[in-house]
Amino acid sequence: MEETIVIKIGGNASDQLPETFFAQIKNWWDAGKHVLIIHGGGPQISKWSEMLHLAVKKIDGIRVTNKTTLDVTKAVLLGMVQPKLCQALSAKGLPVVGINASDNHLIQGEYLDQSTYGEVGKVTGINKAWLDTELKNQIGVLAPLAQTADGHWLNVNADMAAATIAVQLEAESLVLITDVPGVLKSGKVLPKLTETVADDLFKKDIIKSGMMPKINASFTAHNNGVDQTFITNDLCKPGTQFQ
Repeated sequence: MEETIVIKIGGNASDQLPETFFAQIKNWWDAGKHVLIIHGGGPQISKWSEMLHLAVKKIDGIRVTNKTTLDVTKAVLLGMVQPKLCQALSAKGLPVVGINASDNHLIQGEYLDQSTYGEVGKVTGINKAWLDTELKNQIGVLAPLAQTADGHWLNVNADMAAATIAVQLEAESLVLITDVPGVLKSGKVLPKLTETVADDLFKKDIIKSGMMPKINASFTAHNNGVDQTFITNDLCKPGTQFQ
C-alpha cells in the first residue's frame, strides 16, 4: 500500500502558506506518497456569520451550528476556501482535486450532540476504496463536512475529521498545520507531548480551549494506528509530536 500523509490546514494558515509548504508537498508527491489536505475555514466562517448577523458561539473549540450557519459553512468551505487552496497548489504545478462528502458517498457521519452543538457531526466512515484511487493520481483537498445516511449535511470539526480520516486511510502521518509553531508552554514549543502531560497542562489552564480539539485529534490518530502525528506551523519543522 502506498504511504499516505494527511495534512489539516486551519483557516488562518490557509491564507498564509509559505513556499516551504508547497515544496514539501511536491517532495512527498515526487516520492510517490499519497497526500490528502483537509482544510478548515473557521475565521472565514465567523467573518461571514457576523456580516449576516448570525451568532458565533463555540464550546470547547467546536462551533455551534444551526441550519443557517451550516449553509454559510458549506458556502465558505466549498465556494471560497477550497477553490483558493486548489488554485494555489495548481499554480505550483501540482495535480489537485477538490472533493467533498457527497462525492461517491465519501464521508459518512452522525450527529455529535444535536442538543448542544446543533448541525454538527462526527465522521463514522469513508469510501476508502474510492479515495485511495483518487489519491493515486491527484492531491486531494477535502472540506470537513459529512453526510448522514439520509443525505443530511453536517459540519465537522476539521481537526477531528482529519484524525478519523487518517485512521481509516491507515495513514503514515497526520500533520495539523495551525498559526502557532506547536503546543506552547511558557512561550516555548513542547517537542513531544504525552496524554498525561497534556491533561496536566489542561488542568493548569496552560493549554487553552482553542487548542483542545487539535490535541484530542492528535492523540486519537496516534492511539489508533497513525505512526506520526504533529502540530506545527511549518511542514518542514516538527513542532510538537504526540506520543
